[in-house]
Amino acid sequence: MQLSSRKIPGYALASTFVALGGILNGFDTGSVGAITEMPSYTGTFGHLSPTMRGFTVSLIMLCGAIPATIAGYLADRFGRLRIMIAGAVLCTIGCILECAAFHLWLFLVGRALMGIGQGFALTNIGVYICEIAPSRSRGKFVSLPQFGAAIGVCVGYFSCYGSIHIKGDMSWRLPYILQAALAVLWATGSFFLPESPRWLILHGRRSQAMEELKKLDFGTAEAEKDVLRPVETAAAEDEIGVLAGLRLIFTKDYRSQTWLAVFILSFIQLSGIDGVLYYAPTIFAQAGIPSQTASFLASGVSAILMLAFSIPATLLADKWGRRTSAICGGVILSATMLLIGSLYAADAVHSYGAARWVVIVSVFVFALGYVSTWAIVGKIYASEIQPTKTRATTNSMATGGSFLANWLVAFATPIFLARSAYGAYFLFGGVALLTLLVLAICMRETRGLSLEDIQISFARSSARVSPISLAWTRRRGFEG
Repeated sequence: MQLSSRKIPGYALASTFVALGGILNGFDTGSVGAITEMPSYTGTFGHLSPTMRGFTVSLIMLCGAIPATIAGYLADRFGRLRIMIAGAVLCTIGCILECAAFHLWLFLVGRALMGIGQGFALTNIGVYICEIAPSRSRGKFVSLPQFGAAIGVCVGYFSCYGSIHIKGDMSWRLPYILQAALAVLWATGSFFLPESPRWLILHGRRSQAMEELKKLDFGTAEAEKDVLRPVETAAAEDEIGVLAGLRLIFTKDYRSQTWLAVFILSFIQLSGIDGVLYYAPTIFAQAGIPSQTASFLASGVSAILMLAFSIPATLLADKWGRRTSAICGGVILSATMLLIGSLYAADAVHSYGAARWVVIVSVFVFALGYVSTWAIVGKIYASEIQPTKTRATTNSMATGGSFLANWLVAFATPIFLARSAYGAYFLFGGVALLTLLVLAICMRETRGLSLEDIQISFARSSARVSPISLAWTRRRGFEG
């Protein structure tokens, strides 16, 4: 299994391809808020109230929460790849219904199916990559779906900026046609990917795991270090149900990692990033950018900058410390949200003057700070701190919490913005500040450690799992 220096490794190709799911997710995020503002969309479905608009936009997350919670159990039983494929197929059907809808109920059915598909697929993408990538570059590859989401947001914004000039309902349908084409590619190509060797070995299928390792182009030493040796004594595990799996992740040996993963993936979303991404045109218009086209363009520019910042953040994911990145991100996000809220509360933001530019720049800084820090480190950390036995189940629960948090933000933001210019920003800033404090106390550095070494680190302090205990051990110089 020696690898040619010129050949792109199979694990890199597989990780990059499944990141198409992130692109599709970002595409919807970057387009749906703008689409629901288009005259052609309201001409087809009627004008949506702030509440109905929030429901339409956020339905995809609401419907993804329950599938995300059980996706881990299904992936443990049937394989990471099969559940991803099922989710990709549902996303494809949902996209087709969205772009073909002539009644709002059918459009909502399409968004619901899209959400269910994303709940199944996105939950397992991070787990799949975490298990097929070597430890030396795991962070870089696990961050690829988030990088893909940044690409998708950029494409979504500019597809709307371009299609708004098309006459007729094709102006809002075109972005969904493009999404459907991407979903078909993602679903079809996933049939040709290798299954996780770790999952195969844990289910007693060692010979097949060896074949998949060859497809992934693992070197002999690398395969021994990252896959074979850590699980070589593992026997095929008994199947356990959803409830038994949930009970397992809250036992003494696993609950500290479980709660930390759930907190991270939920609260980094409650900081308001989806409110900024989904409703960027509305936010920029409220800040004083005059026309709908100009606000769409400003949203697209922010997406380009987010993509540009995502590139070094992704490439350097294994160079920066997870904890340092999380703390820096928390400072940036809480400061910018509280600054914007303060300016609106002081009634300083108008269609003229410097305050509106401070708000606009702060929105840019918030989005760039998020994609450079929390967006990358959150998903990496939540996946890698879990033992193989509970990784899929815990990641599912944490992703389910993330979906619910996303839904709450996407649903409530247009209502907040319609009723209070500053309330949403103070709320998001306060949540970001709380998240920063918890992460500063509870996060243990994992950069450069193998998945098994991370578990040893947590096991050594299993008797001290509270935030206070973890902070105390760190102050005393405890080394994980």
